[in-house]
Amino acid sequence: MRRALSAIAFLALAAFGIAGAAESALDRPPELQERLEAALAAKGPGYVPRTEHRLPDGRPRYTNRLILEDSPYLLQHAHNPVDWFPWGEEAFAKARAENKLVFLSIGYSTCHWCHVMERESFENPEVAALLNAHFVAIKVDRETRPDVDQIYMTAVQLLAGRGGWPMSSILAPTGETIVGGTYYPPEDFADLLERAQALWREREADMRARGAQVAQLVREALAPAARAAALDDSVVVAAVTTLIGQHDDLQGGFGMAPKFPKEPQLSLLLDHALRTGDRRALDVAAFTLRAMARGGIHDQVGGGFHRYSIDDAWLVPHFEKMLYNQAQLARLYLQAWRLTGDAAFARVGRRALDFVLRDLTSPEGGFYSATDADSEGGEGRFFLWTPAELRAALPPEDAELAIALYGVTEAS
Repeated sequence: MRRALSAIAFLALAAFGIAGAAESALDRPPELQERLEAALAAKGPGYVPRTEHRLPDGRPRYTNRLILEDSPYLLQHAHNPVDWFPWGEEAFAKARAENKLVFLSIGYSTCHWCHVMERESFENPEVAALLNAHFVAIKVDRETRPDVDQIYMTAVQLLAGRGGWPMSSILAPTGETIVGGTYYPPEDFADLLERAQALWREREADMRARGAQVAQLVREALAPAARAAALDDSVVVAAVTTLIGQHDDLQGGFGMAPKFPKEPQLSLLLDHALRTGDRRALDVAAFTLRAMARGGIHDQVGGGFHRYSIDDAWLVPHFEKMLYNQAQLARLYLQAWRLTGDAAFARVGRRALDFVLRDLTSPEGGFYSATDADSEGGEGRFFLWTPAELRAALPPEDAELAIALYGVTEAS
């Protein structure tokens, strides 16, 4: 960590000993320890623990309850020094019995910033010692528990004004959100844990009251989704008018960077154009679809789309490629082709489906949910082309055209 440990952190580590701080704080029943060891042994001799903490014989130094789960994301964290619990009554029962705050971390297996926070904080024995001493730590895969994710993401959005993954929340022992955020650098994360633990010790009643207030706001925010409502043409027209007003007429999309495809909004515009002949709705949707197809969010070589663009012009993507984006965008491009007759839309949609068949289809015929943003120790390196690589792969005239067309430079 880039700063000296605070007094709280120092005392916690002094109590356990720096070298074994993370594991010395644990008090596991013998039967649980036996289950963890059996689950690790069942992985077989070819198993490579996903951790930097190894014993001299190569076995992982730490193994937590996540080794018993089948979620790819949870298994990625099975050898962190953090004493993770999966979502469930066991974790909350421990928090209530020991009157400890809960640290809830939600993410998914191909999330770049989830990996970053794991490397910086969850693999850090000093941070793990703080979590293990003063919190019950719960890890959730949003792809297997979208219901849990929805509730706590709503709380984070209400508290922070935005959301994302990794989602990092501090909860009361009974599950109400007290603090909500996303990625934290390690020094900020340690500060947050120390402040929360100190406030819980000194002002528990206030913290519980805050959690109850946030829980009520979450219930109110989610209530409309649980109610049936009558929809008529006036509602659709109002929604379309609002979307057109929010459209970026210069670069496409809705709102400022980071820009997401926002497929449901585009689908509404195209459906409205199909039903009513509204030319403005069609023009707005077509403009954004063309802008995305020309940009870096669209894989110009392999087909398909990255998850979002970090800039206004769709140029620099966040390099994950999600199955659900391909499914929705392929339909949108094919619908735009039907409405406009522009063959370029059909080509983009077809290439997205080709990418799914090639790279997101398992040998057994199922589909993978995503490709990871990380590659060769960095984000998106598999997708970056240098001028030299283009000149080696293409005839000279084509290479120079591609370099000029896509603005390829020596610097990444």
